[in-house]
Amino acid sequence: MIIKSAEFEVSNSEVSKCPDTNIPEYAFIGRSNVGKSSLINMLTNHKGLAKTSSTPGKTLLINHFIINNQWYIVDLPGYGYAQRGKEGRETIKQIIENYILERDQMTNLFVLIDSRHKPQKIDIEFMDWLGENGIPFSIIFTKLDKLGNNVGRANIGLYKEELLKDWEELPPIFLSSSEDQRGKEEILAYIESINKSLHTSNNGN
Repeated sequence: MIIKSAEFEVSNSEVSKCPDTNIPEYAFIGRSNVGKSSLINMLTNHKGLAKTSSTPGKTLLINHFIINNQWYIVDLPGYGYAQRGKEGRETIKQIIENYILERDQMTNLFVLIDSRHKPQKIDIEFMDWLGENGIPFSIIFTKLDKLGNNVGRANIGLYKEELLKDWEELPPIFLSSSEDQRGKEEILAYIESINKSLHTSNNGN
């Protein structure tokens, strides 16, 4: 897939105010500082599309970016940022849950996980929650350039083992790096394949 255009459209804290369209949305979420904005910018060839920050937990809203005038990338707030305080964390949790559970246009949720770390309880619990609610999601391991291949793959292997304790099969998994563009083609090809299948099924109705 070639990204010809990528534009910011709107930010919201309420799912009811998201764009009133029927086009597919691919949402991206992860713990704070997982490299979400950098990944979105890498996928779209647009360095300043999603605002990157050295301060974790800066994304506090649901951000819609229209891609090729055909589908959306949705940048969701990061979860589990401790320094936000209990009330702030609860607000963000509500924004995330409302979007994920209520937004019919959300076609797939990409859960970003930092490959530099061994399995984190918050990530496992979040993915278990998605499974319990029947949410279609995929996993993107980020920052593969930051450590040796063996360490990264070992951590990914540990995540797989952890998930398979409760899951019969794993969701699609992608390995990425915003620095060296790793995973870009695979992720975009996956989105394109879903878009094509949606188009086919819609035409068949």
